[in-house]
Amino acid sequence: MINCMKNKREEILYLISDSIKKSIKAGIFENLDFREEDVVVEVPREKNNGDFSTNIAMKIAKKVRMAPRDCAKIIIDNMDLKEAKIAKVECAGVGFINFYLELDWLYDVLKVIQKEQGDYGKSDIGKGKKVMIEFVSANPTGPLHMGNARGGALGDLIAGVFDLTGHQVTREFYINDA
Repeated sequence: MINCMKNKREEILYLISDSIKKSIKAGIFENLDFREEDVVVEVPREKNNGDFSTNIAMKIAKKVRMAPRDCAKIIIDNMDLKEAKIAKVECAGVGFINFYLELDWLYDVLKVIQKEQGDYGKSDIGKGKKVMIEFVSANPTGPLHMGNARGGALGDLIAGVFDLTGHQVTREFYINDA
């Protein structure tokens, strides 16, 4: 599964999530009615809470009749994150598990960008859906200003993003000839 993933972030999320699931199954949680879809790993709102975080310990605490922090400690102690580029894992607050990335994961991303070159970042999320982007040019009857440059550049940039996401893009570049 990991080798087919283009996005390093998705790969790291997969590795963290998979490790949490294995940790819960290997931990001392007997007769736990556990659904793998309960494991949600997200980017926390506050950057000082790590690069990724999960509240799974709080979700299972009541089911196993333990404090969420104790559940989090058991999960952390049973995790194998060697491949996930995680520098540090900690339990915070009432039972959140926070993950901090090693800085060298960025080098892996640079390797992917270099390998894929112009294809990096492309997706098929648009599935050929038609999109028309309208933007205006500079007004030929008045002085040029930064707003004129911004309108054309921004419109073309937005159209380019839609191109990369698999949309069928039509650009309408209006010339103001009033």
